[in-house]
Amino acid sequence: MPRRGLVLVVSAPSGAGKTTLCKRLLQEDPEIAFSVSYTTRPPRPNERHGHDYFFVDRETFERMIAEDDFLEWAEVYGNLYGTSKSQVLKRLEEGRDVLLDIDVQGAFQVRQKLGREAVLVFILPPSLEELERRLRSRETEDEETIRRRLSVARKEIERAKDFDYLVLNDDLEEAYQTLRAILRAERQRPFRRPDLLERF
Repeated sequence: MPRRGLVLVVSAPSGAGKTTLCKRLLQEDPEIAFSVSYTTRPPRPNERHGHDYFFVDRETFERMIAEDDFLEWAEVYGNLYGTSKSQVLKRLEEGRDVLLDIDVQGAFQVRQKLGREAVLVFILPPSLEELERRLRSRETEDEETIRRRLSVARKEIERAKDFDYLVLNDDLEEAYQTLRAILRAERQRPFRRPDLLERF
């Protein structure tokens, strides 16, 4: 019996460096696959269907909700986003790990449905001041959006205590090595390694 995969759920406030950490993990670890989300928002110029997102209309998305096709879903700024349940479960059964880069609300939905198969990691910025500096340095959002993101960040950080692990991203290399160490350790839990115990 092969090792059973795990679902690594990574959440963070916008600007905490989650996407950078997740991209590197996917590049360097061949055993983990990215779960491509479904969304009703239109694709941006550089985005590809099936690679960045599965772009569907609202009617299709709502039908998938009704058929319990999502591990988690949410409406964000008028657009729907969701994680395919069948896609994730298929990979787990094949012994692959799955990375979910999703918000706090989605993380707890996944925990509710998958229990201990899901490992919840929250990426913390060094401080709210540094988070604000990072958001402003992007120069992609107006003042109102930045204030809204900071307000959401405060609420998300309050819920971080309910995650399995916290990773402070004040040094990108150190944060990445911590994330790798969490994944390595979680892969060795006895319920995920029946293949090792079968030797005895």
